[in-house]
Amino acid sequence: MTTLSQPSPGKATALLQLIRWDRPIGTLLLLWPTLWALWIAAEGLPDLDLLVIFSVGTFLMRSAGCIINDLADRNFDGGVSRTRERPLVTGRVSVNEAVALFCALCLLAFGLVLLTNRLTVMLSVPALLLAATYPFMKRYTHFPQIVLGLAFSCAIPMAFAAQRGELPPALWLLFTANVLWTVVYDTKYAMVDRRDDLQVGIKSTAVLFGDSDRYVIAVLQVLCLAALYLAGERFGLGLYYNASLLVTAGLFGYHLYLIRHQDEAACFHAFLHNRWVGLTVFLGIAADYALPALTG
Repeated sequence: MTTLSQPSPGKATALLQLIRWDRPIGTLLLLWPTLWALWIAAEGLPDLDLLVIFSVGTFLMRSAGCIINDLADRNFDGGVSRTRERPLVTGRVSVNEAVALFCALCLLAFGLVLLTNRLTVMLSVPALLLAATYPFMKRYTHFPQIVLGLAFSCAIPMAFAAQRGELPPALWLLFTANVLWTVVYDTKYAMVDRRDDLQVGIKSTAVLFGDSDRYVIAVLQVLCLAALYLAGERFGLGLYYNASLLVTAGLFGYHLYLIRHQDEAACFHAFLHNRWVGLTVFLGIAADYALPALTG
């Protein structure tokens, strides 16, 4: 009798490492803007099925994104101290295994999208293309963070399409804010690897901005807050949402303080701390819809 072979414990661990199972920060940074959009589109608690679909889909697509990133960078990661132990670099996961897992995750995510509506399905196509091409942009442009921002923001119009069946113009303010925020936190992330990236020839906004990185980040943070404020105005959000933007401004200021010396560990801490930015904005949105009598 033939039995199906099971992956060894070591292989399973390597595959989990490949999708960053132990590092959920990427999933959170993708999830929070998705929840912003779902709550605004529904003007409160969204449909439960959509909440599940988008939450699970966020995890699947972030995992797939990690795989395609490692596939694209497998010949460079060995020269970067932070990434030289990744499974594709050490050979614990083969290229074929990584491609198979990437395809499986994308198919699962697409299966979830098929449970929504035609407009959402159509929007999922550019989302997948952006996610798949982002890792290769760092070879040709200093702005891969913008491509990542576009990929990480695609869930916003998809959420409106799924919940409302339409794309109100004001959602693009929310979209723009999230692109700006993504460039901000991913530049901090790129600052961690900047010295190694310069040696191996990887491009990024951190490499482009150089010693002006903190000043450019500050400008982008202000623009992000302005876009979030205008989005709130268009969608009728009030007191609690605006209060959350004030807290967010304080968090942004704290991040600038952390990276003031461009220390790699501090830059990484500032990057990780952005999970509280997404949560803060979400709490402001949720409170505005849950407590309408007090918002004015």
